[in-house]
Amino acid sequence: MKEVPISSINNKMNQKRFSDLFAKVDAFEKRIQDPLLKKVFHNCFSNTILTTLFFEEDGSAFVITGDIPAMWLRDSSAQVMQYLYFADCASVRDLIKGLLKKQFEFILIDPYANAFNREANGHGHINDLPTNSPWVWERKFELDSLCYPLWLLSRYYAVTGDDSPFDDLFLRAFDKIMEVFRTEQHHSSSPYYHKIVDRTADHWCGSGEPVSEDGLVWSGYRPSDDKCKYGYYIPGNMFICTVLTKLAPVFEKRGDAKRAETCTSLTAEISAALQKYATTLVDGKEVYVLETDGLGNVNVMDDANIPNLLSLPYCEYPFLDKEIYQNTRARMLTTANPYYFCGKAITGIGSPHTPKDYVWPLSLIVQALTSEDPEEIRRCVSAVISSTGGTYYIHESVHKDNDKKFSRPWFAWANSLFAYLILNKQELFTK
Repeated sequence: MKEVPISSINNKMNQKRFSDLFAKVDAFEKRIQDPLLKKVFHNCFSNTILTTLFFEEDGSAFVITGDIPAMWLRDSSAQVMQYLYFADCASVRDLIKGLLKKQFEFILIDPYANAFNREANGHGHINDLPTNSPWVWERKFELDSLCYPLWLLSRYYAVTGDDSPFDDLFLRAFDKIMEVFRTEQHHSSSPYYHKIVDRTADHWCGSGEPVSEDGLVWSGYRPSDDKCKYGYYIPGNMFICTVLTKLAPVFEKRGDAKRAETCTSLTAEISAALQKYATTLVDGKEVYVLETDGLGNVNVMDDANIPNLLSLPYCEYPFLDKEIYQNTRARMLTTANPYYFCGKAITGIGSPHTPKDYVWPLSLIVQALTSEDPEEIRRCVSAVISSTGGTYYIHESVHKDNDKKFSRPWFAWANSLFAYLILNKQELFTK
């Protein structure tokens, strides 16, 4: 995929549309003490609105991921989370509701797809099997693709009290999501399969290796879009528990006892299975595993993409065991994790999605978000803003010893999450 300069889209219409938001964030930026941090935050906060956002005539919003002209359900949700800090702005509420509308429309087109086109133009991975809908850019089934829109909706409702997005479109999409989760608890009878025809990357072909069927929900791919080694992606199953736990009381309040019970019962089944399969002993300590097949095989590592093991508090997993999490965190932030790289320019977790020795700034952002240590948070922020290669934007990954070597100069998810971090930890960085 040819990389497109960040300046290739300068959406002046959106600059005007969000004038109320930018007035508020300008006041916030004046309180940031460090000049470099202020510059990077300024670029990152507005990156989604000014370079990736397109409003449609029906009020829906299409959000591309950056240098790839498609909308990921995961990325698009994460790209707007920082704006919830300013949800009193009418423009922000319109954006979130417009994006949710688009996401739920796409889920109803194909709940197994992870990325979509703005039009039914057949762009994307057209040679994969089975043949995609012309709306679908890529059909990799990832649990987080269905969870992120639900998480965005629940967080929007929590800060605004606006329940207008809980409309018929959402209810139909929610029912479809629940149908898929139930189906993938018994993956051996699932209709889903995926075959890569014209790409050489290490993707599985077909419907995956055998797994037990004891309550967990199967996933073909991780949030990195890489194949799962084992079919049960543990942070993804935990993320399902997060969103359903948040939605159950909303359904109750709205008098929808049936859907509330759907949330409660599925959460109970998944959480019981997680108690059984989500951990293992390593060097005498219990840690969470990234993946399992429920048949005795586990994958003890972490990948920078979210949800991952490091991000569990950020992703608000409701049944988190703090001791097991701290054991896991301590291991994954060392070279015991095969994708943890230490370098002169940056140190942190990378991903098999990118070359060896490339650190994802996302991992340092999440490390800071999940830390209670002010010095650790400051160190992570300093590492991120000093490793942009002079661009003052956050990249997908950076070579551990040379910040001029990086992938994806236009990667809005990382920019947005960095802005979210600074807003979340603002007491450490503002006057």
